[in-house]
Amino acid sequence: MADPHQLFDDTSSAQSRGYGAQRAPGGMGYSNPSSPQEAFLADPVSNMAMVCGSTLAAQGKELVDKNIDRFIPVTKLKYYFAVDTVYVGKKLGLLVFPYLHQDWEVQYQQDTPVAPRFDINAPDLYIPAMAFITYVLVAGLALGTQDRFSPDLLGLQASSALAWLTLEVLAILLSLYLVTVNTDLTTIDLVAFLGYKYVGMIGGVLMGLLCGKIGYYLVLGWCCVSIFVFMIRTLRLKILAEAAAEGVPVRGARNQLRMYLTMAVAAAQPLLMYWLTFHLVR
Repeated sequence: MADPHQLFDDTSSAQSRGYGAQRAPGGMGYSNPSSPQEAFLADPVSNMAMVCGSTLAAQGKELVDKNIDRFIPVTKLKYYFAVDTVYVGKKLGLLVFPYLHQDWEVQYQQDTPVAPRFDINAPDLYIPAMAFITYVLVAGLALGTQDRFSPDLLGLQASSALAWLTLEVLAILLSLYLVTVNTDLTTIDLVAFLGYKYVGMIGGVLMGLLCGKIGYYLVLGWCCVSIFVFMIRTLRLKILAEAAAEGVPVRGARNQLRMYLTMAVAAAQPLLMYWLTFHLVR
């Protein structure tokens, strides 16, 4: 009911309500976002911060990609893991029966060795890495069957194998430096070649668990002779690079030192294979 003393209707409240309803959603002419995420994205300052952050992230990734090879040779490691099932099967057969193989030359394409999956003579890191892990697991199995298993003893077994591998690599690098051998043999190549002995160690321990000491000595002895022949035929082309390039033997005291070094590296493999496995079979 209207007030009889009021001459005009008061419409200010209705207009204010309508004006407020029209202005409330957007205030200053902008629409009100329906969620906090949309409000954040609609803020110009937030957009600038996101652009700057993505730019810095891209620059950081580019910087890491450029400098990571200084510390970790990712590109080279990809080459050593470029294997397939066929290569792994043939390489394992070559490690066990190296006497049937004739051509030991590594194939090259435009002064670059081809990937291991295309050349059985190329060194790889897949087999040594998998063989080392399998060796540790088999060692744990052997210790468990003898009621001697413990995490500390298994860790000692793994660290001992790694320590011997490191000492081998350092000793060979020092010998190559002292003998002044001009070779394309790299540190990763040495790790690959020296890691192949774990394949024979696995076979010896497994046969020892199944057939006892006699089976262990038979299989390990065969694998020791095989790895010796494999290392001789492989490293002689790496260490005696000058002789291989010229096609004639390099005579002199330096060549004799190279031959002695090759023989020493090959002879050390059977000794380490026995040293790291004899206590696992009883």
